[in-house]
Amino acid sequence: MTKRNRPIEFAVPDLKALLGGLSPTRFFREYWHKKPLLIRNAVPGLEHVIDGAGLMDLACREEAESRLVRHVRDNWRVKHGPFTAAELAALPRKDWSLLVSGVNLLDGRGDALLNAFNFVPYARLDDLMVSFAPPGGGVGPHFDAYDVFLIQGLGRRRWEISAQDDLEVVDDCPLRILKRFRVDQSWDLEPGDMLYLPPQYAHNGVALTDCMTWSIGFRTPNTQEIATQFLIYLQDTLCLDGVYADPDLRYSRQPGRIPDGMVRGLKDMIRRVRWNDADMDEFIGRYLSEPKPHIFFDPPERPLSAAAFGRRLAAKGARLDPRTLMLYLGDAFYINGERLDAEPGLAPMLRQLADSRTLPAGEADAVAAALLHDWYCSGYLHIGH
Repeated sequence: MTKRNRPIEFAVPDLKALLGGLSPTRFFREYWHKKPLLIRNAVPGLEHVIDGAGLMDLACREEAESRLVRHVRDNWRVKHGPFTAAELAALPRKDWSLLVSGVNLLDGRGDALLNAFNFVPYARLDDLMVSFAPPGGGVGPHFDAYDVFLIQGLGRRRWEISAQDDLEVVDDCPLRILKRFRVDQSWDLEPGDMLYLPPQYAHNGVALTDCMTWSIGFRTPNTQEIATQFLIYLQDTLCLDGVYADPDLRYSRQPGRIPDGMVRGLKDMIRRVRWNDADMDEFIGRYLSEPKPHIFFDPPERPLSAAAFGRRLAAKGARLDPRTLMLYLGDAFYINGERLDAEPGLAPMLRQLADSRTLPAGEADAVAAALLHDWYCSGYLHIGH
């Protein structure tokens, strides 16, 4: 990270600048899921926040999700981190790309940038990925299943895009590289420029100089995943009594055949599995607020007592940890995959915390302070902004 001992402050652009003067309403109506949008100088200053050496430092950390993509003699190779400084220093001068996902969990400025896109609900925001590539570096022509904002940090990158329907990918390739890529439009992005692409939009980015791209990605669970996770949820919450019985069983000369009565009885047992809208709401709240499997929280080594925490909270307020996912659905609140059972009077404060991810000084009463102290002890929340 550039000037590691003195982190460079980064001014997150306001919403008007971020969307090039468009209102969120107009952006959603005209562009979201529909067509690309190029905004020049949307996020200035990123080139001074993290440089190539800083990203390599992150890629060497155990908790970072990192990948190295190389293009050698028409073959694509992918290696997953963590890496060592020596192997990254030995890379050639061109034709590779280093990508680190979840930078919002590794650097507070990354978290601030990701949250600047909260005109999209937090339930849809996924993470911030940052990549570094020397000239010629990229990950090939491909498409994503999700919306993405591609922001240029350091250097220059050429983006070629296509609205093609042909999304067939190369067989036996570690990346989803398109077999055929037809360029419809092309732009050279300078530091601060941002390109929005809808899902399924083919694109190819190639570094023209040493360059870095900051990618805001969105969560798009597929139907199979949702159905599977809901059935797992039912397995953990369903409670049905009774056991199979067949008091009218009759002798059969075909012991290998499943009896018709047994089939009917087991089908009746399966039909007792029921769920309603409340069950689905509960699953959705828990599922969408569940952190990714590799996420772990760090409780304070010397936690404040409840009384000391309450005094500090009143004086300085609080902020959610970048890893914490806090959402609400109606009157129900969810934090990190758990439903929150709180006093009804706390709802306004909890909505404020979920929406802004911070709580100003003096906003929490004694009941709220007790609840927040538990979160603080779990590493979900910290004192101050």
